[in-house]
Amino acid sequence: MGFLSDLVAEVRARLNREPLDAGRLLAVALGLPPARDLAGALRRAPTPAVIAEVKRASPSAGTIAEADAASQARAYEAGGAAAISVLTEPRHFAGSLADLRAVHLAVSVPVIRKDFLVHPDQVIEARAAGADAVLLITAALPRAELSAMLQTAADLGLGALVEVHTEAELGAALEAGAEVIGVNARDLETLEVDPERALELLARVPPDRIPLLESGISTRSQVERALGAGARAVLVGEALMRASDPVSAIRELRGAR
Repeated sequence: MGFLSDLVAEVRARLNREPLDAGRLLAVALGLPPARDLAGALRRAPTPAVIAEVKRASPSAGTIAEADAASQARAYEAGGAAAISVLTEPRHFAGSLADLRAVHLAVSVPVIRKDFLVHPDQVIEARAAGADAVLLITAALPRAELSAMLQTAADLGLGALVEVHTEAELGAALEAGAEVIGVNARDLETLEVDPERALELLARVPPDRIPLLESGISTRSQVERALGAGARAVLVGEALMRASDPVSAIRELRGAR
């Protein structure tokens, strides 16, 4: 067992003990305006599109930065971020659904709920809290569950960022019909980062999908290597959270002047 397996087991146990009120959440979700189009935003953005992440802490880095989620997100949008990812897991990442709601109200670009989602009711919960898309981690979901989660997202008009770490997971994501595929350089069980392996896997994402690289990105040269491997976008969190000027930091990653 590693970090991901342990955390997913905890999430499943909690949902069994305290199931979400899916009916109430669905009523809220259906009363919201249409979700912003994640895939469309990534396709329209100049390459590389940057998904900027609001992340106060992580199990690998500890405390990263104490920042107001809405203010951080506004800076990201000003720097040209195509979308914003918000960690909502509280124990290891110091996030919350309140952060997600605040960011959605603060910006006009798509907002992704990044958490450890293992049940369709959590997708409904994400939409009710203002998410425009959700992260689905292939390693945490058997193929049937991944398909069910993607279908729930589609039924709600939500986008999905489907994360993979191995060739087998990439195959599962493609089979499930994932459009936006994030290759994570970090092994979520060991928390180790292997950029070379990630770049090799990134090159195997078919050109009709939207491939992006996640984790371990802090410099323009790393972004250029991702682009060379076929990435359309990059997801960056820690480096932007630590930056004294996140607007300039995003522009530098994008190669913008």
